[in-house]
Amino acid sequence: MADRTRDYDFADRMSDHESLMWNIEKDPWLNPSGASLTILDAPVDREVFKRQIRFGVAKMPRLYQRVVPGIGRLATPAWMPDPEFDFDYHVRTVDLPTPGTDRQLFDLAAQLYAEPLDRTRPLWRFVTIGGLEGGRGAIWSLFHHAISDGIGQIRMAELYQQLSRDEAPRPEVDLEGVIAEAVKASSSKGLGGDIGSSFLAAARSSASQALRRNLDLTRKVAGWAAIVPADPARVPEAAVSAVTATKSTIEQLTSSTNEIPGGSELWAKRSRHRHLEYVQVPLDKLKAAAKDLDGSVNDALLAVLTEAAHRYHAQRDETVEAFNTSFIMSTRSDNNVGGNSFTPVPVQLTGNRDCSTSFADRFADVQAASEAARTRAMQGSSIGNLSGIANMLPTSVVTRTARAQAAKIDFATSNLRGAPFELFCAGGRVLATICMGPLAGTPVNITVLSYNGMLDVGLFIDPVAIDDPQDFRHHVASSFADLLALHPAKKKTRAAKKPTKPKTSAKATKKTAQKATKS
Repeated sequence: MADRTRDYDFADRMSDHESLMWNIEKDPWLNPSGASLTILDAPVDREVFKRQIRFGVAKMPRLYQRVVPGIGRLATPAWMPDPEFDFDYHVRTVDLPTPGTDRQLFDLAAQLYAEPLDRTRPLWRFVTIGGLEGGRGAIWSLFHHAISDGIGQIRMAELYQQLSRDEAPRPEVDLEGVIAEAVKASSSKGLGGDIGSSFLAAARSSASQALRRNLDLTRKVAGWAAIVPADPARVPEAAVSAVTATKSTIEQLTSSTNEIPGGSELWAKRSRHRHLEYVQVPLDKLKAAAKDLDGSVNDALLAVLTEAAHRYHAQRDETVEAFNTSFIMSTRSDNNVGGNSFTPVPVQLTGNRDCSTSFADRFADVQAASEAARTRAMQGSSIGNLSGIANMLPTSVVTRTARAQAAKIDFATSNLRGAPFELFCAGGRVLATICMGPLAGTPVNITVLSYNGMLDVGLFIDPVAIDDPQDFRHHVASSFADLLALHPAKKKTRAAKKPTKPKTSAKATKKTAQKATKS
Protein backbone atom coordinates (compact mmCIF):
# COMPACT_ATOMS: atom_id res chain seq x y z
CA MET A 1 0.00 0.00 0.00
CA ALA A 2 0.92 3.68 -0.23
CA ASP A 3 2.28 3.97 3.30
CA ARG A 4 4.96 1.37 2.51
CA THR A 5 6.51 3.48 -0.26
CA ARG A 6 5.83 7.08 0.80
CA ASP A 7 7.96 9.09 3.20
CA TYR A 8 6.36 11.01 6.07
CA ASP A 9 9.04 13.59 6.74
CA PHE A 10 7.31 16.57 8.36
CA ALA A 11 9.40 19.45 9.70
CA ASP A 12 8.90 20.75 13.24
CA ARG A 13 8.32 24.24 11.85
CA MET A 14 6.55 25.72 8.88
CA SER A 15 8.60 26.83 5.92
CA ASP A 16 8.56 30.55 5.15
CA HIS A 17 6.09 29.88 2.34
CA GLU A 18 3.74 27.91 4.61
CA SER A 19 4.06 30.56 7.30
CA LEU A 20 3.01 33.22 4.81
CA MET A 21 -0.14 31.24 3.94
CA TRP A 22 -0.84 30.85 7.66
CA ASN A 23 -0.46 34.59 8.29
CA ILE A 24 -2.51 35.95 5.38
CA GLU A 25 -5.47 33.77 6.36
CA LYS A 26 -6.17 36.37 9.02
CA ASP A 27 -7.91 38.11 6.11
CA PRO A 28 -10.79 35.69 5.32
CA TRP A 29 -10.78 36.81 1.68
CA LEU A 30 -7.38 35.18 1.31
CA ASN A 31 -8.36 31.74 2.62
CA PRO A 32 -5.61 29.40 1.30
CA SER A 33 -7.29 26.09 2.20
CA GLY A 34 -8.01 23.48 -0.45
CA ALA A 35 -11.04 21.17 -0.43
CA SER A 36 -12.29 18.23 -2.48
CA LEU A 37 -15.55 16.38 -3.02
CA THR A 38 -15.27 12.67 -3.83
CA ILE A 39 -18.43 11.07 -5.28
CA LEU A 40 -18.93 7.31 -4.84
CA ASP A 41 -21.28 4.85 -6.53
CA ALA A 42 -22.53 3.58 -3.14
CA PRO A 43 -23.20 5.02 0.31
CA VAL A 44 -20.14 5.57 2.49
CA ASP A 45 -19.53 2.84 5.04
CA ARG A 46 -18.92 5.36 7.81
CA GLU A 47 -17.45 2.98 10.33
CA VAL A 48 -14.94 1.66 7.82
CA PHE A 49 -14.10 5.22 6.76
CA LYS A 50 -13.45 6.30 10.34
CA ARG A 51 -11.20 3.30 10.82
CA GLN A 52 -9.25 4.27 7.68
CA ILE A 53 -8.85 7.87 8.84
CA ARG A 54 -7.77 6.86 12.34
CA PHE A 55 -5.05 4.75 10.75
CA GLY A 56 -3.97 7.69 8.58
CA VAL A 57 -3.85 10.13 11.49
CA ALA A 58 -1.70 7.72 13.49
CA LYS A 59 0.71 7.41 10.55
CA MET A 60 1.00 11.16 9.85
CA PRO A 61 1.85 13.29 12.91
CA ARG A 62 0.88 16.49 11.09
CA LEU A 63 -2.75 15.40 11.33
CA TYR A 64 -2.74 15.40 15.14
CA GLN A 65 -0.54 18.48 15.51
CA ARG A 66 -1.69 22.03 16.08
CA VAL A 67 0.08 25.28 15.26
CA VAL A 68 2.01 27.17 17.94
CA PRO A 69 2.89 30.65 16.64
CA GLY A 70 6.46 31.89 16.86
CA ILE A 71 7.26 34.79 19.15
CA GLY A 72 6.84 37.97 17.17
CA ARG A 73 8.38 37.47 13.74
CA LEU A 74 11.60 35.89 14.99
CA ALA A 75 10.65 32.45 13.68
CA THR A 76 8.00 30.62 11.73
CA PRO A 77 5.16 28.83 13.61
CA ALA A 78 5.88 25.39 15.10
CA TRP A 79 3.89 22.15 14.99
CA MET A 80 3.17 20.41 18.30
CA PRO A 81 0.93 17.45 19.27
CA ASP A 82 -2.54 18.51 20.33
CA PRO A 83 -3.18 17.06 23.83
CA GLU A 84 -6.91 17.77 23.39
CA PHE A 85 -7.24 16.08 19.99
CA ASP A 86 -10.90 15.23 19.28
CA PHE A 87 -11.31 12.78 16.40
CA ASP A 88 -15.09 13.28 16.15
CA TYR A 89 -14.56 17.02 15.69
CA HIS A 90 -12.53 16.36 12.55
CA VAL A 91 -14.66 13.55 11.05
CA ARG A 92 -18.36 14.39 10.79
CA THR A 93 -21.47 13.12 9.00
CA VAL A 94 -24.40 14.79 7.25
CA ASP A 95 -27.28 13.63 5.05
CA LEU A 96 -28.81 15.60 2.19
CA PRO A 97 -32.56 16.22 2.24
CA THR A 98 -34.66 14.50 -0.42
CA PRO A 99 -34.16 14.23 -3.37
CA GLY A 100 -30.36 14.58 -2.87
CA THR A 101 -29.43 16.10 -6.24
CA ASP A 102 -25.97 17.04 -7.44
CA ARG A 103 -26.92 20.70 -7.10
CA GLN A 104 -27.75 20.15 -3.43
CA LEU A 105 -24.45 18.32 -3.00
CA PHE A 106 -22.40 21.08 -4.64
CA ASP A 107 -24.15 23.78 -2.60
CA LEU A 108 -23.41 21.85 0.60
CA ALA A 109 -19.74 21.53 -0.41
CA ALA A 110 -19.49 25.30 -0.91
CA GLN A 111 -21.24 25.93 2.41
CA LEU A 112 -18.85 23.60 4.25
CA TYR A 113 -15.90 25.40 2.72
CA ALA A 114 -17.17 28.71 4.09
CA GLU A 115 -16.86 27.39 7.66
CA PRO A 116 -13.34 28.34 8.77
CA LEU A 117 -10.96 25.85 10.34
CA ASP A 118 -10.32 26.24 14.05
CA ARG A 119 -6.76 27.60 14.17
CA THR A 120 -6.27 26.15 17.69
CA ARG A 121 -6.78 22.58 16.42
CA PRO A 122 -5.19 20.41 13.71
CA LEU A 123 -5.99 22.03 10.38
CA TRP A 124 -8.21 19.54 8.54
CA ARG A 125 -11.76 18.18 8.40
CA PHE A 126 -13.74 15.35 6.74
CA VAL A 127 -17.51 15.10 6.22
CA THR A 128 -19.19 11.92 4.94
CA ILE A 129 -22.38 12.75 3.03
CA GLY A 130 -25.40 10.50 2.58
CA GLY A 131 -28.80 10.83 0.96
CA LEU A 132 -27.59 11.30 -2.63
CA GLU A 133 -29.99 10.26 -5.36
CA GLY A 134 -29.12 7.08 -7.20
CA GLY A 135 -27.85 5.38 -4.04
CA ARG A 136 -24.54 7.21 -4.17
CA GLY A 137 -22.36 8.62 -1.39
CA ALA A 138 -19.79 11.41 -1.07
CA ILE A 139 -16.82 12.46 1.05
CA TRP A 140 -15.90 16.12 1.49
CA SER A 141 -12.47 17.05 2.83
CA LEU A 142 -10.62 20.24 3.72
CA PHE A 143 -6.92 20.79 4.44
CA HIS A 144 -5.12 24.00 5.23
CA HIS A 145 -2.47 24.79 2.63
CA ALA A 146 0.13 24.95 5.40
CA ILE A 147 -0.24 21.16 5.72
CA SER A 148 0.07 20.29 2.06
CA ASP A 149 -0.30 21.35 -1.55
CA GLY A 150 -2.53 19.49 -4.01
CA ILE A 151 -0.02 16.78 -4.89
CA GLY A 152 0.72 16.12 -1.22
CA GLN A 153 -3.00 15.82 -0.48
CA ILE A 154 -3.47 13.29 -3.29
CA ARG A 155 -0.73 11.20 -1.73
CA MET A 156 -2.30 11.54 1.71
CA ALA A 157 -5.57 10.22 0.29
CA GLU A 158 -3.84 6.94 -0.54
CA LEU A 159 -4.10 6.06 3.15
CA TYR A 160 -7.88 5.77 3.05
CA GLN A 161 -8.42 4.62 -0.54
CA GLN A 162 -8.45 1.02 -1.80
CA LEU A 163 -7.82 -0.76 -5.09
CA SER A 164 -10.94 -2.94 -4.87
CA ARG A 165 -14.36 -2.74 -3.29
CA ASP A 166 -13.80 -5.71 -0.99
CA GLU A 167 -10.25 -4.86 0.09
CA ALA A 168 -9.71 -5.36 3.82
CA PRO A 169 -9.79 -2.11 5.82
CA ARG A 170 -6.76 -0.78 7.62
CA PRO A 171 -5.92 -2.38 10.98
CA GLU A 172 -7.35 -0.91 14.15
CA VAL A 173 -4.98 1.50 15.89
CA ASP A 174 -4.80 2.99 19.35
CA LEU A 175 -4.86 6.56 18.08
CA GLU A 176 -5.32 8.08 21.52
CA GLY A 177 -2.31 6.12 22.75
CA VAL A 178 -0.19 7.28 19.80
CA ILE A 179 -1.06 10.91 20.48
CA ALA A 180 -0.47 10.54 24.23
CA GLU A 181 3.02 9.19 23.52
CA ALA A 182 3.71 12.07 21.14
CA VAL A 183 2.61 14.61 23.75
CA LYS A 184 4.78 12.89 26.37
CA ALA A 185 7.80 12.92 24.06
CA SER A 186 7.19 16.56 23.29
CA SER A 187 6.98 17.41 26.99
CA SER A 188 10.25 15.60 27.69
CA LYS A 189 11.92 17.95 25.21
CA GLY A 190 10.47 20.98 26.93
CA LEU A 191 7.73 21.32 24.33
CA GLY A 192 4.73 20.54 26.53
CA GLY A 193 1.17 20.74 25.37
CA ASP A 194 -0.14 23.26 27.94
CA ILE A 195 -0.27 26.95 27.04
CA GLY A 196 2.44 28.09 29.39
CA SER A 197 5.02 25.49 28.43
CA SER A 198 4.13 25.87 24.76
CA PHE A 199 4.77 29.61 25.01
CA LEU A 200 8.14 29.10 26.70
CA ALA A 201 9.11 26.38 24.24
CA ALA A 202 8.08 28.57 21.34
CA ALA A 203 10.14 31.44 22.72
CA ARG A 204 13.26 29.27 23.05
CA SER A 205 12.75 27.70 19.63
CA SER A 206 12.04 31.07 17.99
CA ALA A 207 15.23 32.53 19.40
CA SER A 208 17.17 29.51 18.17
CA GLN A 209 15.76 29.77 14.66
CA ALA A 210 16.40 33.52 14.56
CA LEU A 211 20.00 32.89 15.57
CA ARG A 212 20.41 30.30 12.80
CA ARG A 213 18.99 32.74 10.24
CA ASN A 214 21.39 35.46 11.34
CA LEU A 215 24.31 33.03 11.27
CA ASP A 216 23.44 32.01 7.72
CA LEU A 217 23.39 35.64 6.66
CA THR A 218 26.66 36.28 8.50
CA ARG A 219 28.32 33.35 6.74
CA LYS A 220 27.26 34.69 3.34
CA VAL A 221 28.57 38.18 4.09
CA ALA A 222 31.81 36.76 5.48
CA GLY A 223 32.20 34.62 2.38
CA TRP A 224 31.77 37.62 0.12
CA ALA A 225 34.30 39.60 2.17
CA ALA A 226 36.83 36.76 1.92
CA ILE A 227 36.78 36.67 -1.89
CA VAL A 228 37.08 40.44 -2.42
CA PRO A 229 40.91 40.52 -2.35
CA ALA A 230 41.17 37.56 -4.72
CA ASP A 231 38.47 38.53 -7.21
CA PRO A 232 36.64 41.81 -6.50
CA ALA A 233 34.40 41.36 -9.54
CA ARG A 234 32.76 38.23 -8.17
CA VAL A 235 30.87 40.01 -5.39
CA PRO A 236 29.22 42.58 -7.67
CA GLU A 237 28.32 39.78 -10.09
CA ALA A 238 26.75 37.75 -7.28
CA ALA A 239 24.89 40.80 -6.02
CA VAL A 240 23.64 41.68 -9.50
CA SER A 241 22.51 38.07 -10.07
CA ALA A 242 20.63 38.03 -6.75
CA VAL A 243 18.95 41.36 -7.48
CA THR A 244 18.02 40.24 -11.00
CA ALA A 245 16.55 36.94 -9.78
CA THR A 246 14.61 38.65 -7.02
CA LYS A 247 13.31 41.32 -9.38
CA SER A 248 12.25 38.59 -11.82
CA THR A 249 10.30 36.80 -9.09
CA ILE A 250 8.62 39.99 -7.90
CA GLU A 251 7.60 40.78 -11.48
CA GLN A 252 6.40 37.20 -11.81
CA LEU A 253 4.22 37.44 -8.71
CA THR A 254 2.89 40.95 -9.38
CA SER A 255 2.35 40.48 -13.12
CA SER A 256 4.34 43.65 -13.74
CA THR A 257 5.66 42.18 -17.01
CA ASN A 258 2.19 42.29 -18.59
CA GLU A 259 2.22 44.09 -21.93
CA ILE A 260 -1.15 45.75 -21.27
CA PRO A 261 -3.10 46.26 -18.01
CA GLY A 262 -5.77 43.78 -19.07
CA GLY A 263 -8.32 42.36 -16.68
CA SER A 264 -12.09 42.08 -16.67
CA GLU A 265 -14.14 45.01 -15.41
CA LEU A 266 -17.18 42.73 -15.43
CA TRP A 267 -15.53 40.53 -12.79
CA ALA A 268 -14.08 43.37 -10.71
CA LYS A 269 -16.33 42.90 -7.65
CA ARG A 270 -15.17 40.19 -5.24
CA SER A 271 -16.70 38.53 -2.16
CA ARG A 272 -16.33 35.67 0.31
CA HIS A 273 -19.22 33.73 -1.26
CA ARG A 274 -18.51 30.48 -3.12
CA HIS A 275 -20.33 28.42 -5.76
CA LEU A 276 -19.24 25.04 -7.16
CA GLU A 277 -19.68 23.84 -10.75
CA TYR A 278 -18.25 20.78 -12.47
CA VAL A 279 -17.25 19.56 -15.94
CA GLN A 280 -15.85 16.15 -16.93
CA VAL A 281 -13.72 15.61 -20.04
CA PRO A 282 -12.23 12.43 -21.61
CA LEU A 283 -8.50 12.69 -20.91
CA ASP A 284 -7.24 10.69 -23.92
CA LYS A 285 -9.25 12.83 -26.34
CA LEU A 286 -7.95 16.02 -24.72
CA LYS A 287 -4.36 14.76 -24.92
CA ALA A 288 -4.84 13.85 -28.59
CA ALA A 289 -6.30 17.26 -29.43
CA ALA A 290 -3.46 19.02 -27.62
CA LYS A 291 -0.88 16.83 -29.37
CA ASP A 292 -2.36 17.70 -32.77
CA LEU A 293 -1.59 21.33 -31.91
CA ASP A 294 1.92 20.47 -30.64
CA GLY A 295 0.97 21.34 -27.06
CA SER A 296 0.26 19.86 -23.65
CA VAL A 297 -2.79 19.30 -21.50
CA ASN A 298 -1.82 22.42 -19.52
CA ASP A 299 -1.84 24.46 -22.74
CA ALA A 300 -5.21 22.99 -23.64
CA LEU A 301 -6.62 23.85 -20.22
CA LEU A 302 -5.49 27.49 -20.40
CA ALA A 303 -6.74 27.82 -23.98
CA VAL A 304 -10.17 26.42 -23.11
CA LEU A 305 -10.58 28.62 -20.03
CA THR A 306 -9.45 31.76 -21.86
CA GLU A 307 -11.87 31.00 -24.68
CA ALA A 308 -14.68 30.37 -22.17
CA ALA A 309 -13.96 33.67 -20.40
CA HIS A 310 -13.95 35.45 -23.78
CA ARG A 311 -17.32 33.91 -24.76
CA TYR A 312 -18.86 34.79 -21.40
CA HIS A 313 -17.88 38.44 -21.87
CA ALA A 314 -18.75 38.57 -25.59
CA GLN A 315 -22.27 37.33 -24.81
CA ARG A 316 -22.64 40.39 -22.59
CA ASP A 317 -21.09 42.78 -25.12
CA GLU A 318 -18.01 43.20 -22.94
CA THR A 319 -14.54 43.45 -24.44
CA VAL A 320 -11.43 42.28 -22.60
CA GLU A 321 -8.14 42.88 -24.38
CA ALA A 322 -6.24 40.45 -22.15
CA PHE A 323 -7.03 38.12 -19.26
CA ASN A 324 -4.63 38.06 -16.35
CA THR A 325 -4.41 34.54 -15.00
CA SER A 326 -2.04 32.27 -13.13
CA PHE A 327 -1.20 28.59 -13.01
CA ILE A 328 0.60 26.47 -10.44
CA MET A 329 3.99 25.03 -11.34
CA SER A 330 5.06 22.15 -9.12
CA THR A 331 8.65 22.17 -7.88
CA ARG A 332 8.29 18.84 -6.09
CA SER A 333 11.04 16.30 -6.65
CA ASP A 334 10.40 13.91 -3.75
CA ASN A 335 8.03 11.05 -3.02
CA ASN A 336 6.80 12.53 0.25
CA VAL A 337 3.28 12.72 1.58
CA GLY A 338 2.12 16.24 2.43
CA GLY A 339 4.30 19.33 2.36
CA ASN A 340 4.40 22.20 -0.12
CA SER A 341 6.53 22.47 -3.25
CA PHE A 342 5.04 24.83 -5.81
CA THR A 343 5.21 28.32 -7.23
CA PRO A 344 2.40 30.41 -8.76
CA VAL A 345 3.11 31.58 -12.32
CA PRO A 346 1.15 34.63 -13.56
CA VAL A 347 0.57 34.84 -17.30
CA GLN A 348 -1.33 37.28 -19.50
CA LEU A 349 -3.45 35.76 -22.30
CA THR A 350 -5.13 37.45 -25.25
CA GLY A 351 -8.81 38.06 -24.55
CA ASN A 352 -10.66 39.71 -27.41
CA ARG A 353 -10.43 38.01 -30.81
CA ASP A 354 -12.13 38.12 -34.18
CA CYS A 355 -14.69 35.48 -35.03
CA SER A 356 -12.47 34.48 -37.95
CA THR A 357 -9.64 33.52 -35.59
CA SER A 358 -9.49 29.77 -35.09
CA PHE A 359 -9.24 27.89 -31.83
CA ALA A 360 -5.85 26.71 -33.06
CA ASP A 361 -4.66 30.33 -33.07
CA ARG A 362 -5.93 30.74 -29.52
CA PHE A 363 -4.03 27.61 -28.54
CA ALA A 364 -0.79 28.86 -30.15
CA ASP A 365 -1.07 32.20 -28.35
CA VAL A 366 -1.58 30.46 -25.00
CA GLN A 367 1.27 28.05 -25.63
CA ALA A 368 3.76 30.84 -26.35
CA ALA A 369 2.66 32.97 -23.39
CA SER A 370 2.70 30.11 -20.87
CA GLU A 371 6.13 28.92 -22.02
CA ALA A 372 7.55 32.42 -21.56
CA ALA A 373 5.94 32.61 -18.11
CA ARG A 374 7.50 29.28 -17.09
CA THR A 375 10.91 30.51 -18.21
CA ARG A 376 10.56 33.67 -16.12
CA ALA A 377 9.45 31.57 -13.14
CA MET A 378 12.47 29.28 -13.41
CA GLN A 379 14.82 32.27 -13.61
CA GLY A 380 13.27 33.94 -10.59
CA SER A 381 14.46 33.86 -7.01
CA SER A 382 13.07 31.30 -4.59
CA ILE A 383 9.45 31.92 -3.60
CA GLY A 384 10.47 30.81 -0.11
CA ASN A 385 13.04 33.60 0.15
CA LEU A 386 10.49 36.24 -0.79
CA SER A 387 8.01 34.67 1.63
CA GLY A 388 10.64 35.02 4.35
CA ILE A 389 10.90 38.74 3.62
CA ALA A 390 7.12 39.11 3.58
CA ASN A 391 6.83 37.34 6.93
CA MET A 392 8.93 40.07 8.53
CA LEU A 393 6.39 42.71 7.50
CA PRO A 394 3.18 43.59 9.39
CA THR A 395 0.35 41.22 8.48
CA SER A 396 -1.88 44.14 7.48
CA VAL A 397 0.68 45.23 4.90
CA VAL A 398 1.02 41.72 3.48
CA THR A 399 -2.74 41.09 3.26
CA ARG A 400 -3.36 44.50 1.69
CA THR A 401 -0.71 43.79 -0.93
CA ALA A 402 -2.05 40.28 -1.55
CA ARG A 403 -5.57 41.63 -2.04
CA ALA A 404 -4.30 44.25 -4.49
CA GLN A 405 -2.53 41.58 -6.55
CA ALA A 406 -5.53 39.21 -6.44
CA ALA A 407 -7.72 42.02 -7.77
CA LYS A 408 -5.70 41.91 -11.00
CA ILE A 409 -6.23 38.17 -11.57
CA ASP A 410 -9.22 36.98 -13.61
CA PHE A 411 -8.87 33.25 -12.96
CA ALA A 412 -6.42 30.86 -11.32
CA THR A 413 -5.71 27.32 -12.48
CA SER A 414 -4.05 24.14 -11.27
CA ASN A 415 -3.58 20.75 -12.93
CA LEU A 416 -3.16 17.66 -10.72
CA ARG A 417 -2.34 14.13 -11.78
CA GLY A 418 -4.42 11.45 -10.11
CA ALA A 419 -4.65 7.67 -10.41
CA PRO A 420 -5.02 6.31 -13.96
CA PHE A 421 -7.07 3.39 -12.62
CA GLU A 422 -10.21 2.82 -10.54
CA LEU A 423 -10.13 3.60 -6.84
CA PHE A 424 -12.50 2.67 -4.03
CA CYS A 425 -13.22 4.18 -0.65
CA ALA A 426 -15.24 2.82 2.28
CA GLY A 427 -17.23 0.41 0.13
CA GLY A 428 -17.83 2.67 -2.87
CA ARG A 429 -16.18 3.07 -6.26
CA VAL A 430 -14.87 6.58 -6.89
CA LEU A 431 -16.86 8.16 -9.72
CA ALA A 432 -15.20 11.59 -9.61
CA THR A 433 -13.18 13.86 -7.37
CA ILE A 434 -13.98 17.55 -7.69
CA CYS A 435 -11.34 19.92 -6.33
CA MET A 436 -12.10 23.28 -4.75
CA GLY A 437 -8.91 25.28 -5.04
CA PRO A 438 -8.46 28.47 -3.00
CA LEU A 439 -9.80 31.59 -4.72
CA ALA A 440 -7.75 33.91 -2.49
CA GLY A 441 -9.59 36.96 -3.82
CA THR A 442 -9.86 35.88 -7.48
CA PRO A 443 -13.17 35.39 -9.39
CA VAL A 444 -12.70 31.66 -10.00
CA ASN A 445 -10.24 28.86 -9.31
CA ILE A 446 -10.25 26.02 -11.84
CA THR A 447 -8.50 22.90 -10.53
CA VAL A 448 -8.45 19.79 -12.70
CA LEU A 449 -7.66 16.27 -11.54
CA SER A 450 -7.04 13.37 -13.91
CA TYR A 451 -8.57 10.08 -12.79
CA ASN A 452 -9.18 6.76 -14.54
CA GLY A 453 -9.17 8.18 -18.08
CA MET A 454 -11.19 11.30 -17.28
CA LEU A 455 -10.37 14.88 -16.33
CA ASP A 456 -12.51 16.17 -13.44
CA VAL A 457 -12.73 19.95 -13.74
CA GLY A 458 -13.77 21.79 -10.58
CA LEU A 459 -14.95 25.38 -11.08
CA PHE A 460 -14.92 27.12 -7.70
CA ILE A 461 -16.54 30.47 -8.34
CA ASP A 462 -17.13 33.76 -6.55
CA PRO A 463 -20.80 34.33 -7.57
CA VAL A 464 -20.52 38.07 -6.95
CA ALA A 465 -17.69 38.37 -9.47
CA ILE A 466 -19.20 35.87 -11.95
CA ASP A 467 -22.90 36.41 -11.35
CA ASP A 468 -24.05 33.60 -13.68
CA PRO A 469 -21.92 30.58 -12.68
CA GLN A 470 -24.04 28.11 -14.66
CA ASP A 471 -23.50 30.11 -17.84
CA PHE A 472 -19.75 30.23 -17.22
CA ARG A 473 -19.80 26.47 -16.79
CA HIS A 474 -21.69 26.16 -20.10
CA HIS A 475 -18.98 28.15 -21.90
CA VAL A 476 -16.24 26.04 -20.31
CA ALA A 477 -17.98 22.82 -21.42
CA SER A 478 -18.62 24.10 -24.96
CA SER A 479 -15.02 25.34 -25.28
CA PHE A 480 -13.73 21.91 -24.28
CA ALA A 481 -16.08 20.34 -26.86
CA ASP A 482 -14.80 22.66 -29.61
CA LEU A 483 -11.18 21.86 -28.78
CA LEU A 484 -11.88 18.11 -28.81
CA ALA A 485 -13.58 18.50 -32.20
CA LEU A 486 -10.24 19.61 -33.66
CA HIS A 487 -9.04 16.01 -33.31
CA PRO A 488 -11.04 13.95 -35.83
CA ALA A 489 -12.01 10.42 -34.97
CA LYS A 490 -9.97 7.74 -36.71
CA LYS A 491 -11.65 6.50 -39.86
CA LYS A 492 -11.85 2.84 -40.74
CA THR A 493 -9.46 2.07 -43.60
CA ARG A 494 -11.46 -0.87 -44.89
CA ALA A 495 -15.19 -1.44 -44.86
CA ALA A 496 -16.13 -4.36 -42.69
CA LYS A 497 -17.69 -7.24 -44.58
CA LYS A 498 -20.80 -8.89 -43.29
CA PRO A 499 -20.00 -12.42 -42.11
CA THR A 500 -21.43 -15.06 -44.38
CA LYS A 501 -22.85 -18.24 -42.99
CA PRO A 502 -21.01 -21.24 -44.45
CA LYS A 503 -23.04 -23.95 -46.07
CA THR A 504 -22.72 -27.08 -44.03
CA SER A 505 -24.55 -30.33 -43.87
CA ALA A 506 -26.51 -31.44 -40.83
CA LYS A 507 -23.89 -34.13 -40.17
CA ALA A 508 -21.02 -31.58 -40.22
CA THR A 509 -22.93 -29.27 -37.92
CA LYS A 510 -23.42 -32.09 -35.39
CA LYS A 511 -19.68 -32.94 -35.39
CA THR A 512 -18.76 -29.27 -34.89
CA ALA A 513 -21.11 -28.99 -31.93
CA GLN A 514 -19.61 -32.12 -30.34
CA LYS A 515 -16.06 -30.73 -30.70
CA ALA A 516 -17.16 -27.41 -29.15
CA THR A 517 -18.70 -29.25 -26.19
CA LYS A 518 -15.49 -31.23 -25.57
CA SER A 519 -13.41 -28.06 -25.79
